[in-house]
Amino acid sequence: MQQIQIALPDELAFSLKEKWGSLERKLIEMIVVEAYREGSISSGKLRELLGFSTPLEADKFLKDKGVYLDYDEEDFLADRQTHEQLEKEGRLNRRSRCFFSSLW
Repeated sequence: MQQIQIALPDELAFSLKEKWGSLERKLIEMIVVEAYREGSISSGKLRELLGFSTPLEADKFLKDKGVYLDYDEEDFLADRQTHEQLEKEGRLNRRSRCFFSSLW
């Protein structure tokens, strides 16, 4: 694992540690969020690096940081097409039908 050292004035380090708790964890979160935001890592990699057990935990974390999933109209249309195909094949449960039907 790469080790990076930074020097912070004691007063600043103490103040931030009181506010954030672990400075190391906070810095890792900040770096990982920025890497995700610029497209350097995937949400799956973010999840792995931050130790989240489910995609929903990672999504909530990103949302709390003001970062939303990269999901555009093209993605929506592809999901809609997949939904319609699964519906034709009878492979959707009732909850899925209700959710997607409310979207269009």
